Amino acid sequence: MVKDAYVASIDQGTASSRCLLFDERGRIVSVAQKEHRQLFPRPGWVEHDPEEILANVLEVVADSLEKADLKLADLAALGIANQRETTMLWDRHSGRPIYNAISWQDTRTDKIVDALAREGGKDRFRAKTGLPLTTYFSAPKIQWILDHVEGARDGAEKGDVLFGTMDTWLIWKLTGRHVTDVTNASRTLLMDLRSLEWDDELLEAMKVPRAMLPEIHASSEPYGEASGALAGLPVAAALGDQQAALFGQTCFAAGEAKCTYGTGSFMLLNTGERIVQSTHGLLTTVGCRIAGQPATYALEGSIAVTGALVQWLRDKLGLISTAAEIETLARTVDDSGGVYVVPAFSGLFAPHWRSDARGVIAGLTGYTTKGHLARAVLEATAWQTREVLEAMNIDSGTDLRVLKADGGMTADHLLMQLLADFIGVPVVRPIVAETVSLGAAYAAGLAVGFWPDQESLRANWHKAAEWLPRLEPESRERRYRKWKKAVARTLEWVDEDDD
Repeated sequence: MVKDAYVASIDQGTASSRCLLFDERGRIVSVAQKEHRQLFPRPGWVEHDPEEILANVLEVVADSLEKADLKLADLAALGIANQRETTMLWDRHSGRPIYNAISWQDTRTDKIVDALAREGGKDRFRAKTGLPLTTYFSAPKIQWILDHVEGARDGAEKGDVLFGTMDTWLIWKLTGRHVTDVTNASRTLLMDLRSLEWDDELLEAMKVPRAMLPEIHASSEPYGEASGALAGLPVAAALGDQQAALFGQTCFAAGEAKCTYGTGSFMLLNTGERIVQSTHGLLTTVGCRIAGQPATYALEGSIAVTGALVQWLRDKLGLISTAAEIETLARTVDDSGGVYVVPAFSGLFAPHWRSDARGVIAGLTGYTTKGHLARAVLEATAWQTREVLEAMNIDSGTDLRVLKADGGMTADHLLMQLLADFIGVPVVRPIVAETVSLGAAYAAGLAVGFWPDQESLRANWHKAAEWLPRLEPESRERRYRKWKKAVARTLEWVDEDDD
């Protein structure tokens, strides 16, 4: 182990970019964060400016070093965790994006998805990719850009226009290499889960030229040294953010699971080297691959809108001025007063996968206050977790007895108690709740020998807090029944002639 050195982790997320520095015990040394703009050109469209994100990433790395009074030479390696399916294309020669990054939340590709599903249904490629056909994944977004930006398809076929998720964009800008890792590649609808390679049948169906695709590498592996502002720093890991959290929670063995609460929320169950196909609306995905070792796989339940719903309450409705205020407002009432908020802003993800759904607020009466609405917003995250947990128990054949929770929303103690109450099992938070960043740091540190092995990482995990269920089962089930009624009212809202 390298002494007196640190590992840096970039968490390029949906709402912001952060840099965290970790010491050899996996403790946070410093944090720097900067939000980027959320662009909404049309209803259902969500975009980001890749150049803004790149500038923010370089800024937060510098800020994190300054806060810790460290120099670039004090860092042993850099790992990257990223929002996964968000898709961008750029010109190989100029290095400039040819269009904004299209967010994973974006639903503009619904007609492309419907056309693909006419032959073989939404599960047409599930056996090969582990994924259903939805607007969530990258391939339809690539196709949309190629079809709507002049000259893009011709450039892509020549290899002059490149595709990448945000890890690829950052690695390319830092090192000059056009690569991605297996976890991000497994979210594109273009990679075969078994071969871990781009698949010709999928490329043809999605109309994506092979020449524009990055090389697929392990998640923990030196990709190269950075140039420019980070010159000499080894870039040594890339994982999709939720797989990074699984790694950061040290869920290295089959049967171990976690749920990360951020803009969206994501529950992953490690299934080891076994590929488990879901029959209850979950995704089969690559969990991680360390260089020289076989890949591990996972079942995933993806919830599109959780923390984003709190942001909506803050930014769009103005009921709170900071995200943290929601807990205070929600505690002004004892329950939600019969109000349910189903945040199907971009359709419903797991276990429903309905792009035709749109959000509803149900159960409003003259009794309803903003406190009830705030509490219902928090309850929406807990109820959506309940739906995913049920599906995961069925697919895995075992009942999870403890939920390991992490991410920014775990700072809300009321939400954590609601989680325990609604899912009926204890909820545990580790000392380092920012496990997305920790997982990317762990993977990078392993790749350069900063940590010797995975067992040394397990020794760093410690429980910080635990919430036990307090709600009577009869009350839990009665309220869950109401939640499902509210969900049913979101469906079939989008008509074929809607723009």
